[in-house]
Amino acid sequence: MARKDKSFGKDFRHFFGRGLAILLPSVLTLWLLWQAFSFLLKNVAEPINTGLRAATVWAVPFVVNDDNPPKWFIVTEDQIRARLSAGRTAPADAEVVQQTMEERRSAVIKQIRRDRLRDFWQDQWYLQILGLFIAVLLIYLAGLLLGNIVGRQLYLKLEKLIARIPGFKQVYPHVKQVVDLVLGERAMAFNTVVVIEYPIQNAWTIGFLTGESFKVIDEIAGGDVVSVFVPTSPTPFTGFVINLRKELVHRVDIPVDEALRFVLTGGVLTPEKVREAQAKGRGVLGPGTEPEKPPKEELPG
Repeated sequence: MARKDKSFGKDFRHFFGRGLAILLPSVLTLWLLWQAFSFLLKNVAEPINTGLRAATVWAVPFVVNDDNPPKWFIVTEDQIRARLSAGRTAPADAEVVQQTMEERRSAVIKQIRRDRLRDFWQDQWYLQILGLFIAVLLIYLAGLLLGNIVGRQLYLKLEKLIARIPGFKQVYPHVKQVVDLVLGERAMAFNTVVVIEYPIQNAWTIGFLTGESFKVIDEIAGGDVVSVFVPTSPTPFTGFVINLRKELVHRVDIPVDEALRFVLTGGVLTPEKVREAQAKGRGVLGPGTEPEKPPKEELPG
């Protein structure tokens, strides 16, 4: 009998790895989205819902007919006595006893209504996300109000005032820079992919043009210098910044996401044109070719 080349264990590991590679990105994506939604629901929506429930308990007696109140609003004497007996105290003065019992009775009724409204609220999915919807609406209104000239000036003055608070001023500027980089209206700094000869001659490295460098470096370098961010694998958002003369930096027609994917995978996922060449069997460089230096282009100053 012919000996089998593959055992069950090897087949199992092969297909298990293939299935894991196919399913893991989707599973991790869903898990991250669920964690983000749960965080927002617990830390943003629930505090708003708590305030809405307190406001509802306060407002119902003024807007609802006493003959037909909501079920959660109805409190029986048995419920009041059971709640009072759970923490009954015995003050010495009779007048204080009467006053205390009346105050405690009113507080207990409010607490029972809050608890029953909370239970009713949690049973209704649309009420659960109401706080999240209100949070999104408030953020939109804040952006709308602060987007005009008057609102922007008021916000800048308030920001300067808050930034003077000890402890807050050490953290806030750095957090603001990160938020402005990700969500700011200005274009992200990493919008141009370049190739530089680094770290040695004839070794070409992908980087991102971030802008012009310090003028003092221009004087030392003897010409206009630009700053280039060189990412590291497998975390392309960490790396280092180098300063190069403009003529040593070559802009390439590669989308930023393609370049980031290339760095993230350690060069496994190459740009689209290279993948097409590989699919046609010509290899990365083609038969018998040597890598050519990119044409030198004048970078916008």
